[in-house]
Amino acid sequence: MPQTLPNFSSSVRLKYVKLGYQYLVNHILTFLLIPVIIAISIELLRLSPDEMLALWNSLRFDLLQILLCSFLIVFIATVYFMSKPRSIYLVDYACYKPPVTFRVPFSTFMEHSRLILKDNPKSVDFQMRILERSGLGEETSLPPAIHYIPPTPTMEAARGEAEVVIFSCIDSLMQKTGIKPKDIDILIVNCSLFSPTPSLSAMVVNKYKLRSNIKSYNLSGMGCSAGLISIDLARDLLQVHPNSHALVISTEIITPNYYQGSERAMLLPNCLFRMGGAAILLSNKRRDSSRAKYKLVHVVRTHKGADDKAFRCVYEQEDPQGKVGINLSKDLMMIAGEALKSNITTIGPLVLPASEQLLFLFTLIGRKIFNPKWKPYIPDFKQAFEHFCIHAGGRAVIDELQKNLQLSAEHVEASRMTLHRFGNTSSSSLWYELGYIEAKGRMRRGDRIWQIAFGSGFKCNSAVWKCNRTIRTPINGPWQDCIEKYPVHIPEIVKL
Repeated sequence: MPQTLPNFSSSVRLKYVKLGYQYLVNHILTFLLIPVIIAISIELLRLSPDEMLALWNSLRFDLLQILLCSFLIVFIATVYFMSKPRSIYLVDYACYKPPVTFRVPFSTFMEHSRLILKDNPKSVDFQMRILERSGLGEETSLPPAIHYIPPTPTMEAARGEAEVVIFSCIDSLMQKTGIKPKDIDILIVNCSLFSPTPSLSAMVVNKYKLRSNIKSYNLSGMGCSAGLISIDLARDLLQVHPNSHALVISTEIITPNYYQGSERAMLLPNCLFRMGGAAILLSNKRRDSSRAKYKLVHVVRTHKGADDKAFRCVYEQEDPQGKVGINLSKDLMMIAGEALKSNITTIGPLVLPASEQLLFLFTLIGRKIFNPKWKPYIPDFKQAFEHFCIHAGGRAVIDELQKNLQLSAEHVEASRMTLHRFGNTSSSSLWYELGYIEAKGRMRRGDRIWQIAFGSGFKCNSAVWKCNRTIRTPINGPWQDCIEKYPVHIPEIVKL
């Protein structure tokens, strides 16, 4: 018997009905105004010259009325422009690319684990199972101190890693933008787990001999979402300091935080976290608008720290043997989902088109009044954004967001490939993902980007950017020598 093809007619009709609905609702004002304008134009054309002159004379404007109206218009315009927030531009950014000598293939990682945990083979097997399912590739990197057996997480080695990562990013950014150290007005450095004295921001000031009146900030302990917190802080500072440049550094220093114990929940970060960092140049200067890559549209921050489980789901502590590490709770994904839900509730009305907001409202009303068992409507965020940069915290994080936001494989490609090539680089992972989209030549003028990050506390933060100009494929950057081979297929399990 010949195989019966499915009837596509109903689904095609439904698709076009949905498209028609979206177009109608999103352009409702246009559809309402056009008939009114046409009707007024027809009435005016029907008037004779004498009738039009009589209509003009009937208005009777005197000099005082004209002056008062002019003053009112000028006053309203002045108030509007004075109260309007300054536009914040992302001039450019640079990501750290570790040298080949820092790479840690699976075989090297597992060999070191067997030697370090030789008295605990179950922990070694656990790490191997995590690595097999992690989504990481063979080219991720760890700092030199972790390559030793046993690792040597000294203060000197940690400072050395910080200097290599941060200074490399800043040098690359200055070369890209042509900015000089004396032109930097605001400096923000975020690094969650390494907070030495003097601070990392002071280290940058010392290295580049920044001005003595620079506004310098050092953020620590805020997890993988600290990069967007730094962007939010820079935005607030740029609102009150006109004609300024802000330099934001996002990184995580691995050297002092490599766990050498045997607790499973604390071994997870060893398998996922890798070297990385990014430097971002923001500006509120109008002359930078033409060369800037992106314009900041929204930053939305959600903090669930009032809940005890959320507060402790990513927790630095000592194990029974006194070894310090990061404990990742089994409830992490559930808590992340709740934080994301709260964040979406806030950001949705700011970015979603009217068609999606109405569908969400009607479904909510229907569930409240008619049937509580109605399936809740999940807004289609693909109507609001062309690109998604989801924090590459792990395969489970990306899978969960792809499922909940109903995203395609292409929408999460940048996140998966960043996790594969660089691992979880903490707060800087969002910039590697943005770099991937640019390296693929997919960024066009007017495109909207949604960056989503999660961090300890527990926090979910979002930033929305709008592309200022079509981005040409960069000739350098972290993806320069490997972008042609991506995307790659990442199997569910890589047998080691």
